[in-house]
Amino acid sequence: MSRLTKLLETYKLGPITLANRLVMAPLTRNRAVPGTFVPGALAADYYAQRASAGLLITEASQISQQGQGYQDTPGIYSKDQVAGWRKVTDRVHERGGKIFIQLWHVGRISHVDLQANGAAPVAPSAIRAKGKTFVNGGFADVSEPRALELSEIPGIIDDFKRATKNALEAGFDGVEIHGANGYLLDQFARDGANKRTDAYGGSIENRARLMLEVAGAVATEAGSDRTGIRISPVTPANDLSDSNPQPLFDHIVDGLSALKLAYLHVVEGATGGPRDIAPFDYASLRKRFSGAYVANNGYDFDLATKMLEANAADLIAFGKPFISNPDLVERLKQGAGLNDWDKTTFYGGGAKGYTDYPTLAAEPAE
Repeated sequence: MSRLTKLLETYKLGPITLANRLVMAPLTRNRAVPGTFVPGALAADYYAQRASAGLLITEASQISQQGQGYQDTPGIYSKDQVAGWRKVTDRVHERGGKIFIQLWHVGRISHVDLQANGAAPVAPSAIRAKGKTFVNGGFADVSEPRALELSEIPGIIDDFKRATKNALEAGFDGVEIHGANGYLLDQFARDGANKRTDAYGGSIENRARLMLEVAGAVATEAGSDRTGIRISPVTPANDLSDSNPQPLFDHIVDGLSALKLAYLHVVEGATGGPRDIAPFDYASLRKRFSGAYVANNGYDFDLATKMLEANAADLIAFGKPFISNPDLVERLKQGAGLNDWDKTTFYGGGAKGYTDYPTLAAEPAE
């Protein structure tokens, strides 16, 4: 028990007091209502079950139809979606939890069948990713994108701002910008996908511009102390790379720190894979950023405690353990074993593998 005290401490995140330092990472589950992309009643159950986490971050939620890249992911751009999310936040708050929504534009990681009128997905440059998406009930190659016109970029920023306003209306405690894992903002930042020659391409300053402009717009709408952002400096997810990530992300984090955001959520290493996939100095980001540092990727409780005790992180994000253990915090407190997760139910479906994992209270006594 004593070795876990750091994880179980309360933490002040801007104006919000978190009950502990465990963060439920954003986890795509593909269970929104088809066609409307409204989170349903099961989503309210799912998040409420996990409300004992210090902070819940929702699954990534598209800011527009253009921003969608996978089948049945929820949105935050229609009135019905706002109403659906309101039921989620109400349930979480009834249980004393805190919840942020992750705002998402997938950029080139999409398919024409998800886009209005079968349009091409958008990207910084017309470079097709070597990757697949989930659409029409199965996996398919992502579609050929088109490069965004310079005149369209303000509209993308406005979509993020509008989604932020909707999130506040839906009762969220704050928002997290998805700047990671090979999606639109990450595509602009990293030179493997960005070959532009205008103000949003070429130099580090130009490639970082969109991520920083979006962060500024969102922080203005939500309040900087209720705004976080997720980045993944070296992950190869969604066929993305950069020739020199350290100076790029040092510059990005300097800009984010100047905005006084509440937290920086960092995927250390390959998303869902090796932490040591490429050399990178995460301590540099920690030093440069004025807010909370949320460490993510491959953490067990021992490594999490070690990082917290060394002041190398403020909060630790866990993903899959929260899928299969709605009462993860209580299990941690009691030193109880964890349920195994069922990978076959991660994406799509109903209650099975979503809201039916047993809690300690529901388990029969031995």
